[in-house]
Amino acid sequence: MARKNSFLWFVLLGLICSLVGTASAEDDGRKEYIVYMGAKPPGDFSAYDTHTNILQEIFGSKASTFLVHSYERSFNGFVAKLTQEEMQQMKGMDEVVTIFPNKKKHLFTTRSWDYVGFPQQVKRTSVESDVIIGVLDSGIWPESNSFDDKGFGPPPSKWMGSCQGFPNFTCNKVIGAKYYRSFGQFTQEDMPSPREGHGTHTTSTAAGGLVNMASLMGYASGTARGGVPSARIAVYKICWSDGCNDADILAAFDDAIADGVDIISLSVGGKTSKDYFADSIAIGAFHAMKNGILTSNDVGNDGPNYFTTRNFSPWSLSVAATTIDRKFVTKARLGGSNVYEGVSINTFEQNDMYPLIDGGDAPNTAGGFTSRESRSCLPKSLNPELVKGKIVFCNRKTSGEGALLAGAIGTLMADTRPQDSSRSYPLPASRLSSQDGNNIYNYISSTSNATASILKSTEVNDTTAPFVVSFSSRGPNPATLDILKPGLKK
Repeated sequence: MARKNSFLWFVLLGLICSLVGTASAEDDGRKEYIVYMGAKPPGDFSAYDTHTNILQEIFGSKASTFLVHSYERSFNGFVAKLTQEEMQQMKGMDEVVTIFPNKKKHLFTTRSWDYVGFPQQVKRTSVESDVIIGVLDSGIWPESNSFDDKGFGPPPSKWMGSCQGFPNFTCNKVIGAKYYRSFGQFTQEDMPSPREGHGTHTTSTAAGGLVNMASLMGYASGTARGGVPSARIAVYKICWSDGCNDADILAAFDDAIADGVDIISLSVGGKTSKDYFADSIAIGAFHAMKNGILTSNDVGNDGPNYFTTRNFSPWSLSVAATTIDRKFVTKARLGGSNVYEGVSINTFEQNDMYPLIDGGDAPNTAGGFTSRESRSCLPKSLNPELVKGKIVFCNRKTSGEGALLAGAIGTLMADTRPQDSSRSYPLPASRLSSQDGNNIYNYISSTSNATASILKSTEVNDTTAPFVVSFSSRGPNPATLDILKPGLKK
């Protein structure tokens, strides 16, 4: 009996290995490619039949196995799993405009609209409540006060989209909600829903309702609102913890155009492509414009170098980032009584002086790090035994993660980048100029008992605004030099 069971297990194991081997052989070297075929054909059109017929020229009867998704509502194309050789075969077909890999792109206030001359008291019209803004991003929280349904009637009659099938996702001001995941797998960090993410910020900026007394821990207090507070919102979630797939971006454009949105907004971009029709956003925006729908997109955050703009098609509105007349500064007081002013949004309050240590003096040697690495406060590079309960000085701008995980109570950073923007950190922090950084380093080196305290941020008036902020991507247009990009400052 034992010998018989062993034989059965051997046969079963062999069968499993055979199946795995067969599957691996079929998928070996295959990647997802987007096959773009131009405009949607007039009249009756079966995308599935059209696309499988094309794939049959390569795969025969197994064609449908390699078809991942068909675009059929607003333009013509599909996603398929192909080897490099199969991709080259398809590239030569008359029906194919372009074919390119399904790569990932990435996601790139209470006073902004007032500052650009669009105050809350501006005269409004009833037509605004019929405007539908399609937002392609990472999803939103519908419970946010910015998306309050109070006072809204049914969706405009032109609306052809949907907002059903999602538990606890109320739709009224938000009239559309969909999510896209071309290969169907989700990580533990992701919620298979149009909920959560960066989209709450971008959507409320465009069409958020009035939220009085909004602030960040008391900072920047005022009325938060979007440019068109009474507009309707359609959410198309294309971005996840691992990025935004080109196939999903095109699927969202395909739906948004057919659903009847009036304008499309997205703050997403990837590596620069000099071919307009090998870029998912440029293709989607092209077909949107053919249907009278403007696409407004971010140029990216890879400045200040030239030729860094990521979205630059002639038929879309490419927007650069600028400063406004509000700036947040954070002072650091040293034990030697000197005070240095940097930038950050620091909501923490330190009432005492704390030991101050240079990151280069606290390398995590047990983890294989040197002083050169710990001086930059890279994650895991700092020795917790030497850093815990102290303020760490770092010779570069960081996210604060390395200092926080090592047990630091604060961090001071110095670099040569312009101090024209502020951000928040997970612990008390201030980013200072390289000159001030040198002074702080010299202070630490001159005493065995260096101390410091990081004060809460203060809000000041920036009289130099507006100007394009240093992190915003720059032109010229890398594909067509005589077409100006970016086209607008925000």
